[in-house]
Amino acid sequence: MGATGDRDEHLCQRCGEAGPTIRSRGRVDLMAVLCDDCWNRLANDMAEKEGATAPPRPEFDPDDVTFVEPPTCRLCGADVRVYPTVYDRWVHLAMTDLPAKDVPRPFRWRLVEIKPPHSPVVIDIVAVRVRGIDPVPGELVTPAHQFLCAAEQAERSVVKRMRMDRGPSAFPGAFGGWA
Repeated sequence: MGATGDRDEHLCQRCGEAGPTIRSRGRVDLMAVLCDDCWNRLANDMAEKEGATAPPRPEFDPDDVTFVEPPTCRLCGADVRVYPTVYDRWVHLAMTDLPAKDVPRPFRWRLVEIKPPHSPVVIDIVAVRVRGIDPVPGELVTPAHQFLCAAEQAERSVVKRMRMDRGPSAFPGAFGGWA
């Protein structure tokens, strides 16, 4: 949106209110112009739907020279990669890429390099869910760790067995339909 009247004040694109907390949001420039409340509701809803509920990676001291281990999954203990999404939430991704044919749609992610205009320097890497046009079956995608997590797979197999015993109506919406 633009300025209102003669003032240099923006309106929230969601609620239409003006105020000091309204600014451009997201890691991609001009993703949306929103107030703090609307941005947090939108980003949290997107994160919940996409499974981007990981805590952010810790800030490291540049003067600390000790070796940094990759974070691990609290359920299975496997190493994970933690990346921010374009809507400022964090996701755990698997350590290796897999062909798209081996990863179900809800678990496909891509890592995108963010560069400033007119510069080849990468300033950030963000995780973006693969949507819209499906990748070619052999194209590599980065699966969400949730898809490969041994603890999550064990839980999904238990739910699947229970569904087979009791029928699908016993567990509506469990794992978003991926049982």
